[in-house]
Amino acid sequence: MSGVLSPLVPLYAAASAAKNFAYHKRWIEPKRLRGPVVSIGNLSMGGSGKTPLTIRLAQLLRKSGVAVDVLSRGYGRHSRTVERVIPGGAAEEFGDEPLLIAQASGVPVFVGASRYRAGRLAESQENPALHLLDDGFQHRQLARDVDIVALHGDDFGEKLLPAGRLRESFSSLSRAQMVSMRQEDRELEPELRRRGFAGPIWWMERRLELPAVSRVVAFCAIARSEEFFSGVRTGGLAVVAMRAWRDHHAYSESDMAELIELRRQYDAEAFLTTEKDMMRLPVELRHTLESAAPLHAARLVVRLQNEAAAIDQLAGFLPAEWRARLVKVRQAP
Repeated sequence: MSGVLSPLVPLYAAASAAKNFAYHKRWIEPKRLRGPVVSIGNLSMGGSGKTPLTIRLAQLLRKSGVAVDVLSRGYGRHSRTVERVIPGGAAEEFGDEPLLIAQASGVPVFVGASRYRAGRLAESQENPALHLLDDGFQHRQLARDVDIVALHGDDFGEKLLPAGRLRESFSSLSRAQMVSMRQEDRELEPELRRRGFAGPIWWMERRLELPAVSRVVAFCAIARSEEFFSGVRTGGLAVVAMRAWRDHHAYSESDMAELIELRRQYDAEAFLTTEKDMMRLPVELRHTLESAAPLHAARLVVRLQNEAAAIDQLAGFLPAEWRARLVKVRQAP
């Protein structure tokens, strides 16, 4: 399929370049919120670690005493309204990733197709806060002070859409202040530098927290399902059966019946999925699975190498008022 779609790549590239050029020349002016905006995005179609990075950065900023919230589109939600995410709510209403971010980070999360309107809602409810813009690198309608781009090792060999997974080429990293990469991709730093990025790199250390079970039916609907299954095996669990669906798949009763049959065939002790998939499973479907065997979610824990230095680097790109505020709270006894 990639070869068939290759002739369309120049058209996609031209459209993307035209949009970026219009913003660069200020023919289109992005809207600006009162608080600073830090965008966390990627070049590819998911699976680069931007959601865990958003969660960790929100946790670090909150720990530093800085008011922070997250603005997200809420991909996959049925509602078109702009609203604050209710932790424990439904993915159909808020989206699976905003729900996960809200529960894991403990900071307010606001969703809406217009991230500007989501930010205005946030600023009407809270004191001025620093806004983290989830999946914001291509969302140029909202002005930002900092762009952080999460890269996956596979991005280096990818093609542009529609023949590949890249939304933009590596030359777009000229708009980014920081890049985040996984520790296991450290050998790709020279290649990243060769492609022209000279800014700071944040290295992410990742760890999968697994339940105390042995034989599991593992399932997920994420961008890189093979990495989840591999991580579970590396963690010492026996994956006796596995099932993967497309990213953001809406689970159904028939899916649950398929998983329950796999558990019966392979005599599995439990079901295991990702935190994001758990957000997407309605309560009634969870109960369906749990009637056959316990259901667990593997928790992906992300840390940045030298997190204090990372926050200091981020502060250096913020407006003076916010830079001074962050330095002040970090220096407080």
